[in-house]
Amino acid sequence: MAFSTDTPAFTLHRGTRPLLVSMPHVGTHLPASVSARLTAEARTVPDTDWHLERLYDFARELGASILVATHSRYVVDLNRPPDNANLYPGQDTTGLCPVDTFDKTPLYADGNGPADGEIAARRDAIWRPYHAALAEELARLRAAHGTIALWDAHSIRSVLPRFFDGKLTDFNLGSANGASCDAALAEQLLEIASAAPGYTSVLNGRFKGGYITRQYGAPAQGVHAVQLELAQSVYMSETYPFAYDEVLATRLQPTLKTMLETVLGFVEAR
Repeated sequence: MAFSTDTPAFTLHRGTRPLLVSMPHVGTHLPASVSARLTAEARTVPDTDWHLERLYDFARELGASILVATHSRYVVDLNRPPDNANLYPGQDTTGLCPVDTFDKTPLYADGNGPADGEIAARRDAIWRPYHAALAEELARLRAAHGTIALWDAHSIRSVLPRFFDGKLTDFNLGSANGASCDAALAEQLLEIASAAPGYTSVLNGRFKGGYITRQYGAPAQGVHAVQLELAQSVYMSETYPFAYDEVLATRLQPTLKTMLETVLGFVEAR
């Protein structure tokens, strides 16, 4: 099956300060060649990291660069390795070009996912341009500022038995077990999350950071990368049509803003 798309892989806002916010799973676009083969449920793209552009709308005012995916993770997952290696060996996960939802229902109406040639075409058309833009923007910021930060923004339903037991912690910070950013920065961020009343938090719990955090985080070279996986219950409805909850989000945003300000303060002091 041939694959093509007329939609650019990303949008990029270039900021003025040493921080890039990446949003690899907010895209909802399904090219016609993919959409026509999906189930009705899959076409609602339920496993999207919904509304993060809106939730992080303050990031532009902080001077951050913002890289936003356009295509659904069902087309190609930008936070997976290009060779589709499992980032969490021994644990269930979805692949570079998923064939099922987080609830393990089939994405494709005929049960047949993309063949190797189509996977390669999707990777070339969407995955590679996104990562080229990410790497280029990090290089631009490094040249301008020296020490910089990458914030990989994610969210997920708070109850997903496939991936974790019970209800997910609200703030799930990941630093690849300390490899992707300075330990002092990670601890500062955990302290901010832990001090936020009414929320739960963890560092390097179930979500330690995906491909982006692990690939680009290089604290010894001046790139500090952090992933934040938010439980979607803290800012939106987790059932279709996945509405943004202004009251919940407004309560959450000051903590997120403090986190990004702390990241900026940390790298700008270097």
